[in-house]
Amino acid sequence: MKTANGNVVRFFEVMKGDNVAMVINGDQGTISRIDVLDSDIPADTGVKIGTPFSDLYSKAFGNCQKADGDDNRAVECKAEGSQHISYQFSGEWSGPEGLMPSDDTLKNWKVSKIIWRR
Repeated sequence: MKTANGNVVRFFEVMKGDNVAMVINGDQGTISRIDVLDSDIPADTGVKIGTPFSDLYSKAFGNCQKADGDDNRAVECKAEGSQHISYQFSGEWSGPEGLMPSDDTLKNWKVSKIIWRR
C-alpha cells in the first residue's frame, strides 16, 4: 500500500528479475491503473519503453501535459485513438519547474512509462 493525494492506494508490482516491469493499482477487486515500465511489454500499437517522442508526435500542444505527483519532471501524452492509454516521456531539460519543455526539447525524450487508466 502507498498514499496518493492523501488516500491509501493498493498496488502490486510485477517483477522481472530485480526490476519492476509493471505496477498494477486497484481496490476492491477492480483494476484502476496499470503502469508498464519494461521495454519487452509494448502497447498494442507497438509503442514501447524507449520510443522517441518524435516517432509519435510533432508537437505537445493538444496532446500532452506535465505529469503530476512523483513524475512531475515528465510529460504525459494521450495515445492517439485511445481514451485509456497514455505515454509518459522523460529526458533532459533544465527549464523552470512547472513549465512544459519545448517541442524541440521533447523530440529527443523517450517513453519511460505506458499508462492504462480505466
